[in-house]
Amino acid sequence: MATTPGSQNTQSQGYRYMLGSRTYQFSDLRDLMAKATPARSGDRLAGVAAETAEQRAVAQRLLAEVPLKQFLQETLVPYEQDEVTRLIIDEHSADAFAPISHLTVGDFRNWLLSDDATSEMLTSVRDGITPEMAAAVSKLMRNQDLILVAKKCQVTSAFRNTLGLPDHLSTRLQPNHPTDDATGIAASILDGLLYGNGDAVIGINPATDNVAQAVKLMQMMDAVIQEYEIPTQSCVLTHVTNTLEAIEQGAPVDLVFQSIGGTEATNSSFGFNLANLAETREAALSLKRGTVGDNLMYFETGQGSALSADANHGLDQQTCEARAYAVARKFKPLLVNTVVGFIGPEYLFDGKEIIRAGLEDHFCAKLLGLPMGCDICYTNHAQADQNDMDNLLTLLGVAGCTFIMGIPGSDDIMLNYQTTSFHDALYARRALGLRPSPEFEHWLTRMQIFQDAGQFTLNDSLPGAFAKPLQRAIGRGL
Repeated sequence: MATTPGSQNTQSQGYRYMLGSRTYQFSDLRDLMAKATPARSGDRLAGVAAETAEQRAVAQRLLAEVPLKQFLQETLVPYEQDEVTRLIIDEHSADAFAPISHLTVGDFRNWLLSDDATSEMLTSVRDGITPEMAAAVSKLMRNQDLILVAKKCQVTSAFRNTLGLPDHLSTRLQPNHPTDDATGIAASILDGLLYGNGDAVIGINPATDNVAQAVKLMQMMDAVIQEYEIPTQSCVLTHVTNTLEAIEQGAPVDLVFQSIGGTEATNSSFGFNLANLAETREAALSLKRGTVGDNLMYFETGQGSALSADANHGLDQQTCEARAYAVARKFKPLLVNTVVGFIGPEYLFDGKEIIRAGLEDHFCAKLLGLPMGCDICYTNHAQADQNDMDNLLTLLGVAGCTFIMGIPGSDDIMLNYQTTSFHDALYARRALGLRPSPEFEHWLTRMQIFQDAGQFTLNDSLPGAFAKPLQRAIGRGL
C-alpha cells in the first residue's frame, strides 16, 4: 500500500490513496471521516457511507495519517454558519493540546492505548481534544480499544451525591407513565428504590409536556426525596424554556434537561440555542439546591438526530453525535447519556450496530471529559433483542459507564421502547462489582433496602419506612 506524496490533505485537492493500480479519492475531511466510519444504516440513508468494505478500510488507513492539527484548520461545518463549530474552535485549549499536537490520528490511537496515557494524563489533555478528533480516532478502534480507553477516563460530577467514581455504576430511575398518573409514578419510584435504583436521578418524561404538568411532577418528586431524605436529584425531562418558566414560578427544580445535537441547525429544530442553555443554567444555579456539588445540567443525545432533522451538513452520524458533546461540555453537566437505539433501525439497524454505537458514544464523551451514561435501548421494529442489550450493558459496565436507565420490566410503556430494568442494574452491580454512589449506598443501608451493601443483597422484607405509607395507601383503596 502506498499514498501519493504528502497524502494530499487540502479541501481543494481532497484526500487520495493508491491501492495497487487503483486510486481512491475523498473530496474533503468530512467525506473521509464518513467513509471511514464502521457500517450503519443512518450513513447509508444519508448517502455518505463507504460503498464497500475495501473503501472503508482505505479511508481508515488514510484517516490514520491525518495530523490532529488538521481538525483545527479544516472545520467540518463552516465556522461562520454554525455556533457549535464556533464553540469548538473558540474554546479549544492550545496548552492542553500541546502534548499531543504532533500526533496523527493513528498515532493518537496508539498513544491512547499505551501506558503513557494514564488517567491523569487523559484528564490534562481533554480540553485540547476536539469532538472531531475523538470521533476520528474512534473510527480506527476495535470495540475492546473503546472499552479500555474509556475505562481510563475518570470523570466525576456531583449535585446531592457523587457520580462517576471508579468501580461505581449509577442509575436513572425512570418512572414514566402514559397518563402521568401520580399513583402509577409513585409505584414505579418505590419499585426502583427497592432495587437500589435512582442515584443518578429520578427522571420523568412527561406524557403531557407543558409547564403546569412539569411543575406538578417536580413537586411530587421533591416531596418524596425530602420525606425520605434520599441523596439524589429529580428531573422532569421537559424543554429547557419550560424549565426556566418553572423556576420563575418557584418550582423545586433540581436538574435542567435538554436534548442536544451536534449542529446549530439540529438544536434550532429542537427549539433552543446555547444562550437559552446558559440562561436556564444560571437560573437553576441561583436556587442553590445542590448539597455536595453544583453540576445540574442533564443532556440527552443520540446518533441520527441531526440527520432526522435534515441538519447533518453531510457529516456521518457518529461525528455529528460527538460534536454534541462540545455543547454538553460547555455547561458542566451532572449527567449526559446517549439514547443509543431509540431513534430506530433507520439509523442503527440491528444489535451489532447499536452495540458499536453505544461504545463509540461512551468513549468519545468520556475522552472529552463528560459524565457519560447510556440508555441501552432499542425499538420493537429494530433487529435487536434483550440479549443484545445484555451484551452492551456488560461491555459498558466494564468500560466505566457512569449510569444506565432503570425502568419497570425493561419496557417503557409511555415512550414505547425497550431499555434496561431495575434488576438489570442489580445484575451489573453483582456481576462486575460496581457500587451505587457512596451517599446513596449509605442511604440504602440506613433504610434497610440493602441487607448487605457489599454483596448487593436486598432485604427480605419491605423496609419499615415504606411499609406504613403503603399500608395507608392500600387502606384508602389506592
